[in-house]
Amino acid sequence: MSKNKLNHLAFIMDGNRRWAIKRGLPTLIGHKKGYDRVFKVADWCYKHQIKEVTFFAFSTENWNRSKKEVSYLMNLLKTGLLNDLDQIHEKGFKFRIIGREQGMSKEVLKLIKDAELKTKNNNKLIINLAVNYGGHFEITDGINKLIKNKVKSVTPKSLSNYFYIPNLSKVDMIVRTAGEMRLSGFLLWHSAYSELMFIKTCWPAMTEKVIDSIVKEYKRRNRTFGGN
Repeated sequence: MSKNKLNHLAFIMDGNRRWAIKRGLPTLIGHKKGYDRVFKVADWCYKHQIKEVTFFAFSTENWNRSKKEVSYLMNLLKTGLLNDLDQIHEKGFKFRIIGREQGMSKEVLKLIKDAELKTKNNNKLIINLAVNYGGHFEITDGINKLIKNKVKSVTPKSLSNYFYIPNLSKVDMIVRTAGEMRLSGFLLWHSAYSELMFIKTCWPAMTEKVIDSIVKEYKRRNRTFGGN
């Protein structure tokens, strides 16, 4: 039996637009299909007794996309928070957002706060949705909070108290879909010893079988954390 226990799995959800284009569909349909896959993947992770799953949904750089696409993605988030929250809560899943508040509408921020408050005591699975997230910003925003609080000495642990989610659990594995092989600023601080996996499957095409293969691959890895 593998000694590796997969507790925190993170996804860079890539390939929504490519999935749609390949099928002759509008790219926005790809985003909708990608959103629909998030909670299916969460269910499959729960089956594997994974405790926490983080999804990279919208980066700080994604604001540079067309106004139409950005508006659609924000509306997708709002609709999801309104329509899917009860189901998430009934399953006993905790929902959290990781990212900057700057630039987000008051309406979306209120929906996020309501979702986090409603599910805060749930413990079957933690779902972190990275929205308006950038790894560099998370670190510099944390440092600026330290400066504001006039902290004179800092350790890695104390700095992590000032991140978007204080002391986020160690990320065991990061998986990027659709064949690209980079982190794109995702969880830079938290991924120091994360296992990395890059798969060709586009995010909307994710299946339970793919999740099974990810878990199997993680258990196969020899994790030394810089030791022997």
